Amino acid sequence: MKKLNDTNFAGRKVLLRVDFNVPVDDNKNITDDTRIRESLPTINKLLADGAAIIIMAHFGRPKKGGFEPEFTLQPVADYLAKVLNRPVKFTQELLGSGVPEKMAKELKGGEVMLLENIRFYPGETKGDEALARQLSELGDCYVNDAFGAAHREHSSTAVIAKFFPNDKYFGLLMEHEVENLERLMQSAEHPFTAIIGGSKVSSKIGILENLLDKVDNMIIIGGMRYTFTKALGGKIGNSICEDDKLDLARELMRRMDEKGVKYYLPVDSVIGDKFGNDANTQIVASGEVPDGWESMDCGPESCKAINDIIMSSKTILWNGPAGVFELETFAKGTKAIASSVAEACKKGCFAAVGGGDSVAAVKQMKLADQMSYVSTGGGAMLEYLEGKTLPGIAAIKA
Repeated sequence: MKKLNDTNFAGRKVLLRVDFNVPVDDNKNITDDTRIRESLPTINKLLADGAAIIIMAHFGRPKKGGFEPEFTLQPVADYLAKVLNRPVKFTQELLGSGVPEKMAKELKGGEVMLLENIRFYPGETKGDEALARQLSELGDCYVNDAFGAAHREHSSTAVIAKFFPNDKYFGLLMEHEVENLERLMQSAEHPFTAIIGGSKVSSKIGILENLLDKVDNMIIIGGMRYTFTKALGGKIGNSICEDDKLDLARELMRRMDEKGVKYYLPVDSVIGDKFGNDANTQIVASGEVPDGWESMDCGPESCKAINDIIMSSKTILWNGPAGVFELETFAKGTKAIASSVAEACKKGCFAAVGGGDSVAAVKQMKLADQMSYVSTGGGAMLEYLEGKTLPGIAAIKA
């Protein structure tokens, strides 16, 4: 497979799929431009070569089919023009009107064009081949840099690649994601520790099962740990628990024992009498939470034990916070894990952080740049960790 940096795109019209699904306020001002800035290395490489770039992106979840004003990419086009310091051609007219087709045909090297929201076409999310063909006719090569949508078999993220059998590439962001995920799941250095959190066991079953043959240590944190604690006979008070998954928790622990995976459940908990920063708190053994109280974070003894495991690891996967880190009162466990992982990275450990809450936590704590790899795609990374084939990746590799 040819790499983007090994190819010169001078004189080419490049169809570039990105993830510009950015948050905006009520006045359509972009409140977090991370996804736009993550695409800039790919865009700037293509511009430096002298390519003409036709960008495809989605925004929100339009439902009606056709143009919907609240989901227009106009604010993104305006913002992109500012960060690129050059005009970005844009029209709210859709394919079939002749307007975007004409703009693409007349686009010159060094110019950038953004198509209107690709999800205004009902066929996009259905993986419609006719739409993919229509899009393919706008350019002469295809670059996918939208890792956040790599788990979707949509027209612009996967199906379109078949029309460019010899001219399809990962963008620099996608390439970085794929290389790091493959390193994590296919050639990890041991000891390999997975730190898995989240509110529900049911949402992480696929990841836990797929990691059983790969990791040496499994640290189970967050709300899902109380299902395991209760499955072991512990008292969890009002803590979140999936009572219908107690047998599953026991089976997962049995399988970890069988495979020699050392699993760790926090031994103490910070509990509160209500959900809020002003809650009364105390620290108790994890299996001794009194009625009327809810476990909200790992306690100090747990943080010490987790730190010891982290510091002895060569590879770490962290997916899910230790507690309700959004509330300062219950953020200490997540902060402790983030600091430990950052310290392990300084000593040569490869640490991957993925999942919306984990990524938000390391960014909030200003530790993201100290991690080996922070994934940009929540759903896409989760499906990769479950062992699923991501259509957006497979289409480029095919």
